[in-house]
Amino acid sequence: MHTYNWQKSTYSPDGSNCVYIAATPDGTIHLRESDEPDITLTTTPDRLHALIRTLKTTPR
Repeated sequence: MHTYNWQKSTYSPDGSNCVYIAATPDGTIHLRESDEPDITLTTTPDRLHALIRTLKTTPR
């Protein structure tokens, strides 16, 4: 397993249910959740940006 420089999202509260993100030198983005740290999602910066943009514009 690779060692990544994980950073906690500034929108995650203290304690559990935190989202972490790490980027590799090739630009790949890795995401994980604090309750399941062995499970990661892998994406590209463009796709992550599109997801965040969609989430911000979707009515709740």
